[in-house]
Amino acid sequence: MRRVAQHLGVEAMSLYHHVPNKDAILDGVVDAVFAAIELPDPGAGDWREAIRARASSARAVLSRHSWALGLMDSRRNPGPATLRHHDAVLGVLRRAGFTVPMAVHAVSLIDSYIGGFVLQESNLPLSEDVPDVAGDILDGLPRDEFPHLAEVITEHARRPGYDHTKEFAYGLDLILEGLEARRK
Repeated sequence: MRRVAQHLGVEAMSLYHHVPNKDAILDGVVDAVFAAIELPDPGAGDWREAIRARASSARAVLSRHSWALGLMDSRRNPGPATLRHHDAVLGVLRRAGFTVPMAVHAVSLIDSYIGGFVLQESNLPLSEDVPDVAGDILDGLPRDEFPHLAEVITEHARRPGYDHTKEFAYGLDLILEGLEARRK
């Protein structure tokens, strides 16, 4: 609380006129992150399009705020934006015919994928560096010992136009197709 107060240029005790404790600040920060993620369109004709748009928005927001990944699921007092967000996602799935347990499975799977992809992406070299990094790895790689890695680097990662960020849409489509198959 002292560091927050110092950053704001006020005394720590004055913060307590606005928030009861550090947890309330963290709850508010998480709620602000959820408020930035677009809600799925409940009127979308295809539930997959609504969830795909929401997943893309969540990825974009969380890519800017990857520090929030661990914090988002740790909060015990969700704010109104967080509650509205979860309710909207579940609503799209329920209207699409998902049972309650299957809707929960879907949300868990999709959110785990988004969080994992953002975490991985935030730790990978920038996309324009991927060919250089892949080349450096290939230069030191005993190709006879790691033939599959050499093949992927040579025939995929170092190809002109390769963009590892496009893997997100591919994986998300697989998840949505799998959920569609289980929904029926």
